[in-house]
Amino acid sequence: MPKTSKVLVTGADGFIGSHLTEALVRAGHNVRAFVLYNSFNSWGWLDNCATDVKGEFQVFAGDIRDPHGVKEAMKGCDKVLHLAALIAIPYSYHSPDTYVDTNIKGTLNVLQAARDLGTRRVIHTSTSEVYGTARFVPITEEHPLQGQSPYSATKIAADQLAYSFYASFGLPVVIARPFNTYGPRQSARAVIPTVITQIANGMRQIKLGAVSPTRDFNFVSDTVEGFIAALNSDQGLGEAVNFGSNFEISIGDTAQLIAEAMSVKIEISTDESRLRPENSEVERLWADNSKAKQIFGWQPRYGGREGFKRGLAETAEWFVQPDNLRRYKADSYNL
Repeated sequence: MPKTSKVLVTGADGFIGSHLTEALVRAGHNVRAFVLYNSFNSWGWLDNCATDVKGEFQVFAGDIRDPHGVKEAMKGCDKVLHLAALIAIPYSYHSPDTYVDTNIKGTLNVLQAARDLGTRRVIHTSTSEVYGTARFVPITEEHPLQGQSPYSATKIAADQLAYSFYASFGLPVVIARPFNTYGPRQSARAVIPTVITQIANGMRQIKLGAVSPTRDFNFVSDTVEGFIAALNSDQGLGEAVNFGSNFEISIGDTAQLIAEAMSVKIEISTDESRLRPENSEVERLWADNSKAKQIFGWQPRYGGREGFKRGLAETAEWFVQPDNLRRYKADSYNL
């Protein structure tokens, strides 16, 4: 991509978005980072971005729920990577209205602006949660969609909106569907940071919710490479594409692998407040990633059990640094 073209990243202040912004800058892209406006003038994780990219991207503070601001941010941008969303499943039980406003209406704002402005490529971010509990494994993109939480229901709706703009108006949309991404900067509402921060704070009795569900964890650099592969390609329009490691592991076994990486012994205790309602828990996720390989030439660098162990070690190494660890409240449950 020529340096003169501009890429907008929504949700650039978040976990994946900040890593993606850094990677795009390093790859020579002209990047505009859309961050959530706030009175602290905080750019989220971009406040602490790597020194080699600091000052090398433009920041636009706004709100994905505001169509005017979204359109202003997208002006002059050839392509958009849309990551802005509310993602915590427990909080979606608590405040589903906000998920409808952010995940559905926010996506509509991006799509409408892209259509009006003639944006050349829109990468819309989905989630493996749209599949619900696996009916077959590994999960291909043909798997039925099951909204087992308000969060996943809003992401299904957003995905369908994105597809509808492709089908109805020819908008050049790709639906990127990452499985459970983990790595440095991830929110403590996710299981891997929950375990790491508890261990790093000296706890050996680790509080978790359900430990039997399985997940397909994707190291953040692999997810970022998936987004960039989708961005740089001219293939995949109107398609949903899984980005996963094709490796399935239970939450309980994941916690033990983390303990191994951090050279400690742990015991797991069930915290009732962390359990999802029974019919809402996604019991099994395991990605078939062959479509991503076929269309975009993408494959994970941290795949399989050994790749997962490497990713966990790198993640733990980041979290245990005092400046990073103090950002997390390991003694309380994050919704």
